[in-house]
Amino acid sequence: MRFEHAPQPRPGGAVAPFFTVVSVSTVAPILAVLALLVIGGCRPAEDSGTLGAATADASTADVPFPDDPDLWPSIRAERIRTLLGPAMERADVDAWVVLARENANDPIASHVGAENAGGLAGFLFFVNGQGELESLAVSPETESTALAEVTPLDSVRAIARGTSTYQAVAEELRARNPARIAVNSSSRNIADGLSWTQRNALEEALGPDLSSRLVSAEDVVIEWLSVKLPREVEIMRRAAAITEELELEAYAMIEPGVTTDADVARFLKGRMAELGVTDGWAPDQNPNVNSGPDRGHSHSTEKVIEHGDVIQTDFGIKVHGIWVTDIQRFAYVLRPGETEAPPEMQERWEYAKEGSRAAFAAMRPGATGWEVDRAQREVLEARGSIPIIWSTGHPVGYWAHDVGPRLGGAAGGAPPRGDAARELVAGQTFAFDGFYGWTRDDGSTKTISVEEMVVITDDGAEWMVPPQEEWVLIPSGG
Repeated sequence: MRFEHAPQPRPGGAVAPFFTVVSVSTVAPILAVLALLVIGGCRPAEDSGTLGAATADASTADVPFPDDPDLWPSIRAERIRTLLGPAMERADVDAWVVLARENANDPIASHVGAENAGGLAGFLFFVNGQGELESLAVSPETESTALAEVTPLDSVRAIARGTSTYQAVAEELRARNPARIAVNSSSRNIADGLSWTQRNALEEALGPDLSSRLVSAEDVVIEWLSVKLPREVEIMRRAAAITEELELEAYAMIEPGVTTDADVARFLKGRMAELGVTDGWAPDQNPNVNSGPDRGHSHSTEKVIEHGDVIQTDFGIKVHGIWVTDIQRFAYVLRPGETEAPPEMQERWEYAKEGSRAAFAAMRPGATGWEVDRAQREVLEARGSIPIIWSTGHPVGYWAHDVGPRLGGAAGGAPPRGDAARELVAGQTFAFDGFYGWTRDDGSTKTISVEEMVVITDDGAEWMVPPQEEWVLIPSGG
């Protein structure tokens, strides 16, 4: 079925799309007009025109996420001020030390204001029993003046040339005497920025007593980065809406027997360039358009799209160089004479949607990712799906596969463990799939995995964009 979008108010005055079923001859001009509204910020009608006119010259078209050099610094400062203290408390640490340096910087550097480090600098965070956060940078005097002008931290302590940064960090820690000191040593890459030599030098400066209090910062990083500010959620909502619109545009250009999966991917790459957005993950695998059997995470091939195919488009964009989306939309290619998907295909669709809604209903603060995964797998088992090897979902935000609870782990009756045992927290954002899989006539498998984006609220989960309710139907004539 085809989707027609019309504006529908959200609480607070934002606009959300809703879906109705229309023909392919209707969808293209509708998408064209909607693209203009999204790209141009709801321009007056006389400024509209055709999609081609709006996007043919990227230099004259407004982009949906224009450069804003103050956006990330202001959001980052708010994140440190409001979210880091509670995250450190949840992780049960009193202090966190990040060491930043030029050319081999810590992966977390851009989140703490350390991305421009030259000489070795220490970024220190302390939380007291009342949850109050104190932040401090220890920086070489050659760089401390510039850092003090832009830092999101409370203060910058300049140290003279030739002074050991490690000793200065140790002095700050001794003055506060924290019981548990987090450092970036972890099997998780985003929390593993402390090199072996840095760790040795830090422990030597700290001495045996303080060194015995060092713990991995993995839980701090996960607890902090997994929760997004309302401002960030709104950016991701707008990005998700554009991601979905581009997928629907791409489906509208398919001619069965002529268009290849790679043609659809190239179309989306072109639209990304026009809108000034970049890839949500590895460029060679984004988007993954697949009209054949299951391929998992992969590149789009030159397979020709044929009648009766089920098309999967797994697609994500990055906006402002920071936030990413991850959405999948599915289409069925009608055979000559068909006006809707055949009964067995429609039944599979309904089962996939049932599993998706079961997972959605299970998402609430305090639930584990394992419980969310189990809710969907109970539906899959009851409805006769082949075993699904993929997790129901994952955090999304700064990366397509962000840090936080994994919505998985329940396959085969396994007990909760690792990230699947983590509890959901309000403000976390997820991408998750509605699954149903079957065996094709040639022995290969095909899986419906419609992927939606949600944010966790105090009351449960909330869609970033309304979920796909029906097949996108590709007419037999193109």
